[in-house]
Amino acid sequence: MAKDNTKKPRQGQFDFILFIDVLIMLAFGLIMVLSASSPKALSESGNSYKYVQTQAISAVAGIFAMILISKINYKFWGKLYRPIYVISIILLFAVLIPKIGHSANGATRWIKITESLTFQPSEIVKVGMIIFFSRYFTENIDKMGKFWHGFFIPLLYVAPIILILVVVQSHLSAAGVIGIIVCILMLMAGTKIRYFLTAGLAGAGALGAGLYFASKFLNKGSYRFGRIETFLDPWSDPTDKGFQIVQSLYAIGSGGLFGVGLGNSTQKYLYLPEPQNDFIFAIIAEELGFIGCLVVIILFGIFIWRGVVIAMKARDTFGSLVAIGITSLIGIQALINIAVVTSSMPNTGMPLPFFSYGGTALLILLCTVGILLNISRYQKQ
Repeated sequence: MAKDNTKKPRQGQFDFILFIDVLIMLAFGLIMVLSASSPKALSESGNSYKYVQTQAISAVAGIFAMILISKINYKFWGKLYRPIYVISIILLFAVLIPKIGHSANGATRWIKITESLTFQPSEIVKVGMIIFFSRYFTENIDKMGKFWHGFFIPLLYVAPIILILVVVQSHLSAAGVIGIIVCILMLMAGTKIRYFLTAGLAGAGALGAGLYFASKFLNKGSYRFGRIETFLDPWSDPTDKGFQIVQSLYAIGSGGLFGVGLGNSTQKYLYLPEPQNDFIFAIIAEELGFIGCLVVIILFGIFIWRGVVIAMKARDTFGSLVAIGITSLIGIQALINIAVVTSSMPNTGMPLPFFSYGGTALLILLCTVGILLNISRYQKQ
C-alpha cells in the first residue's frame, strides 16, 4: 500500500484507457437497453424508446458529472467521512417515511423524488462506505494489524448498515456487496488474515446451523428458501419460481457462438421478465452469442486492470484504498450479475454495471468513476 506523501502534487491527466473503456461500456449498454427493452416498452406505453431515452439522458448527465468530479481532489471526500456515514444511515431509514419511500416487487428499497423518478439509497451508501472505511483505515494504518482497530471496530461500524439493509429493506445483495468490499479494504489496509479465518469458521458453523434450522422448522415456501430451491433446480417449477432463470438459460443457450443477431432475441418478447434490468446479460448472450459475452467480460477486465493500476500508483493510502474499493464495487457487481444470469448462484437482484437499465443508478455509478479518475490524476509516474 502506498505511503502518505505530505507534498501537494500537481494534477495531471486522468487515466485515458479507463475513461475510454467506460464510454465503450456505456455505448454498448445503451444499444442493448434499446434492444432488450423495446418490446416491453411498446406493450406498456406504445413507445419502443421509452427506456433507452431515460437511460441516454442519465448517461449524458453522468458523463458530464464524471468529468466534473474527476477535477475535484479526492481528498475532499475523505474530509467528509463522518457526515457521510451518518447520512448513509439516514438515507437507508428514509425508505420507511410515508410518501418518500417507494415499494416495488414486494420490497421497500427506493426513495421517490417524483412520480417517475426514484433511486435506491443503497447505491449511494456503497460509495459512502468505501470513502468512510478508506479514511478510517488510513487514520489507523499503524493499528490495522491489531484485533481491536483492525477487525473489531470496522465490523462494529459496518454492522448497522448491513442490518438495516437486510432487516429494513430486505436487500441482501447490497448488504453482501458492502460486506465483501469492507473485508477487501481491511485486508489491503493490513488486517491479519487469521482474524478472517477465525470469523469465517464461526460464520460457517452458524450458517450451517441456520440452514439446518430453516430446512427443518421454517416454511419451505418462504421467499428466501424458495430462491435457494430455485437455484438448486430451476426446472422443478419452470412456470413460477424457476421461470426467470429458465428463460435466461434458454436465451443463453439460443445464442451459441455468434448469437441470433442484434435485435433478434425471442426471450425479450415478454418471456424473460425485466430483460433490460438484471437479466440484460442473457439478452446479450442470445443476440451476440459467446463472442458478445466475451467482449463484455473483457471490458470489465480492462476496468479492473486499470483500477488496480491506479490503486498501486496512488500517492497516499487513502487514494489507494478508495481506488481498490471502487474497482471492487464494480467488479463484484458484474461478477454476481453474470453468475446469477448463468444460474451459478441464487438470484440476488444485482444489476450489471453500465449495462442494466436504471437512470439514477447509472448516474451515481459514473460519479463514482469520476472519483477514480481523479485519483489517477495524482498517480506516481
